[in-house]
Amino acid sequence: MFEFYIWNWLELSVRWFHVVAGIAWVGSSFYFIALDLGLRKNSSHSKGIEGEAWQVHGGGFYHLQKYNVAPPNLPDNLTWFKWESYATWLSGFALLSIVYYGGAEMFLIDVDVLDIDVFTAVSISIVSLMLGWVVYNTTCKFFLSDSQTGLMILLFFILAIVSYGYTEVFSGRAAMIHIGAFTATLMSANVFFIIIPNQRIVVADLKAGKVPDSIYGKVAKQRSTHNNYLTLPVLFLMISIHYPLVYTSEFNWVIALIIFLTGVLIRHFFNSQHAGKGSPYWTWAVTVMLIFIAIFLSTYRPEHLKPDLDEVKFNDEYGELISLAGVTEIISYRCTMCHAKEPLWDNMYVPPKGVILETSDDVLKYARQIYIHAAISNSMPPNNLSAMEPEERLILAKWYEEIKK
Repeated sequence: MFEFYIWNWLELSVRWFHVVAGIAWVGSSFYFIALDLGLRKNSSHSKGIEGEAWQVHGGGFYHLQKYNVAPPNLPDNLTWFKWESYATWLSGFALLSIVYYGGAEMFLIDVDVLDIDVFTAVSISIVSLMLGWVVYNTTCKFFLSDSQTGLMILLFFILAIVSYGYTEVFSGRAAMIHIGAFTATLMSANVFFIIIPNQRIVVADLKAGKVPDSIYGKVAKQRSTHNNYLTLPVLFLMISIHYPLVYTSEFNWVIALIIFLTGVLIRHFFNSQHAGKGSPYWTWAVTVMLIFIAIFLSTYRPEHLKPDLDEVKFNDEYGELISLAGVTEIISYRCTMCHAKEPLWDNMYVPPKGVILETSDDVLKYARQIYIHAAISNSMPPNNLSAMEPEERLILAKWYEEIKK
């Protein structure tokens, strides 16, 4: 039993660290993109200076300048921004391992999607993250001197393939988290394999008295821009696992792509403002329209969760079940092994989320959550481990809709 508490505190600690590291990374990324776009050229600048910016914060003024390649003399107190990215990815992968690899049978695998063993599922997860970087990095290299808009369209097409593939292998919840992890891996790998190494080459050239090639800055800028536009979609995907209407939809992979588009639009609005190119408010109108499309798509459930209504005749048997007593009976049979004061599930010592479903009063108290998680989605029971039937989900849905009239 003590191991249960240790494991839960480990997950909480890693999640906390992941959030803190992510805040630091997102904050520095957004700041430097805004700073870069806000630079203004001045005829009085020394040779090699691309622009400058004046900023005020904390009661003081800051005067910042950016060089096209590098300053003529390298300062001793050069500050590097890299550990935020590394810490975010490492803690994220640790959290993925604890929750989804350690609990693969409950959270990673859905036998109704693909009946695979734990080793195969974990292997697909890890290999896909590594392979994704190889494909992405190779694609970016081919498009370095070409249209960046064309590159973004191609990358979006690749992302669509990856998103659909994940939903055909993992549970809906795991698919969403993997789309986010896939994207975050590209972002962190950009820092580790491209941006920082290129900066180190520039620093080494300066120390050797050489003039650094501007290509290193160009490549780093390309990847930094990608990271900037990918940040908001990753954040959404990470929190989407708490909202089953998103990941249990038959079109969950399309919803993920829509979120990527909304994230790009929102960042375009702020980037345009920072660059002094106006405020494209149309991006918000399109974003709202896309969100409504996502809401509509979230109403579709996978075919295997839709009972045959012609076969489900609500006769006396089912009619009795569409009642508080009948619903409580279903819940006690399918859910109470975990959602009890003393759970019966192996290695579980407290009910998940503190939700107890032992009595009719408990069922009434959590009726809305039951409706969302078990009636109109299949997020509960996880991986349908207690084999809740589609007809039972329909009964739960009809009961809740009746009591809300």
